[in-house]
Amino acid sequence: MRRIAIVLLILIVAGVVAFFALTRPDTSDGTAPLIAGAPPNADPVARGAYLARAADCVACHTVPEGGKPFAGGLAFKLPFGTIYSSNITADPETGIGNWTDDQFVRAVREGIRNDGKHLYPAFPYTSYTELSRADVLAIKAWLFTQPKVRQENRPNDLGFPYNQRWAMAFWNAAFFRSHRFEPDPARPPAWNAGAYLAGALGHCSECHTPRNFGFGLKHGDALAGEVVNGWRAYNITSDGVHGVGHWSDEALAQYLRTGHADGHASASGPMGEAVAHSLQYLTPEDTAALVGWLRTVPAREGKDPVVVDPKPQAMLASSDAAPGGDKQAGAMGSRLFEGACASCHQWNGAGQQTPYASLAGTRGVNDPGGANVTQAILQGVNMRIGERDVYMPAFGHAYSDAEVAALANYVIGHFGGKQGEVTAEDVARRRAL
Repeated sequence: MRRIAIVLLILIVAGVVAFFALTRPDTSDGTAPLIAGAPPNADPVARGAYLARAADCVACHTVPEGGKPFAGGLAFKLPFGTIYSSNITADPETGIGNWTDDQFVRAVREGIRNDGKHLYPAFPYTSYTELSRADVLAIKAWLFTQPKVRQENRPNDLGFPYNQRWAMAFWNAAFFRSHRFEPDPARPPAWNAGAYLAGALGHCSECHTPRNFGFGLKHGDALAGEVVNGWRAYNITSDGVHGVGHWSDEALAQYLRTGHADGHASASGPMGEAVAHSLQYLTPEDTAALVGWLRTVPAREGKDPVVVDPKPQAMLASSDAAPGGDKQAGAMGSRLFEGACASCHQWNGAGQQTPYASLAGTRGVNDPGGANVTQAILQGVNMRIGERDVYMPAFGHAYSDAEVAALANYVIGHFGGKQGEVTAEDVARRRAL
């Protein structure tokens, strides 16, 4: 018994040592590569404004309709409950107005609030951990120039045990490593800038990388695609079939700047928000750096890969487009498209009046599961790019689940040449997100 007790004691001590070793923060300041839009000799507030946009802070900390900038309250619906973003204005009582520099840096890079409690990884500190201290404080300096908003943080709606913040320490030990960005000396400066923009600032992996059973990122399958709030964040690896390897540099840059690339895609949902709030404001040099880095992301097929047929030889007949050859559903989809969609998207998918209405060659219409087609029908599209408003009305309030499914399957069959697999049950589930 004594021997067993000694062994157990050794295991406990080893576990404690391992736990603290795995959760030990990197205390270094870190050094960022040269970002064209935020040179180190620029005014800190001006740098912070550019970096905050590159990090897309406003998208998560502002409620889209009627919310005040950076006051929080945006809902993140996760498999284990709903988390609400926090107020990051300089209000001293409900925001971060009383936070010290060290407290702010710790929250952004380690996921620990000013009161010592852990943040949930819906806040992407798992990516922001690579930011330099100077960049984090530049963002803070800019935030403190913005209007203060007195708005209490909304309590999260999480069931046990997910509502136990202390347990996040164990999640961090398993899935998080505190570290600063490390430039690759074998790569040119622009490549390192692109890596920093995509990783530390843009946190692309948070949406485009699959997650494991514990909601941690599957780094071995980085950027191979994932589903976020019912939308597919597509594969953006260099894979020439399933990723963006076949896109030209010009097409990638066009998409990042405008949310549209001819013959490839038009952004909507969370990606539309990223373009509207963040990516369109990058300098041409930083956009080029991001494109250059994307070119080197290892090719991966990902889960449920989408194969795009830019010019399908035969568009499916209405009945063939519906699952099981349901003629009634096929006719319904065709009728709905004719009545509400054809005037903008056109029967050949080329789009009319705006290139954003083009459908031919997009991954959305080539995805039999129809996640993004369904969500676009339900929620519509509304984003401002430069001086242009990109708008598609939402039809979720007008169409039943069966009608949305029929329309989605018709679009997939007509423009992608594939049989759609969208069911009314799928639509109901996505509608609830």
